[in-house]
This record gives sequence, structure tokens and C-alpha cells, in this order.
Amino acid sequence: MSVLQVVDSSFEEEVIDSSYPVLVDFWAPWCGPCRLIAPVIDEIASEYHNVLKVVKVNTDLNPTIATEYGIRSIPTIMLFKGGAKVDTVIGAVPKSTLINKLVKHVYKHV
Repeated sequence: MSVLQVVDSSFEEEVIDSSYPVLVDFWAPWCGPCRLIAPVIDEIASEYHNVLKVVKVNTDLNPTIATEYGIRSIPTIMLFKGGAKVDTVIGAVPKSTLINKLVKHVYKHV
């Protein structure tokens, strides 16, 4: 599963209604830290494709979703499970930080 670009109109279908846990990367093209964490997001999408869906939301082009979830700084990474937000990480954090969050929420039931 590769990283999917999600827009305001597809967020509910792709994230809220997903049968998989979903990692959402709120980003913008002009954001330096967003560009730094992008390869990490891609690696996670590749490595966890069998248990996790990974999507990106460009906050400049999709202000409705960004506002709804109170995005004030980017990158903001949110983890959704069963349609609910279960965790949030703000900033360009190390891959290990994101993996620890995933393991905590995604593998609890495995």
C-alpha cells in the first residue's frame, strides 16, 4: 500500500470509514520539516502495508479537515483506529517515535 493523497471530500471514506488503522500526515509543500519526515512516512507505508493505511493531507489545499482536527503546526501525524483519533505526534520526529506509537495502538490486539 503506497501513501494516498486524501482531500476534504475523501477524508471520511479513506480515514474514518477505513477497516485498517490509518496514519494521517498533515503537511504542506512549503514546510521544511514536512519534507524531512516524508521519507519516514513512505518507509512506514511500505513496511506496515499489511496492517496500516498511510495517507497525506495537504493542509493548504484541504483547510476544512485541518481546521476540524485543530492542526496548528505541521507536520502533524495522527493515528486513527475505528474512525477515532487515538494518537497525535507534532513535528519531524524520529522514525522510532512513530513506530512506538504504532506498536502501542496497532498491535494491541494482535
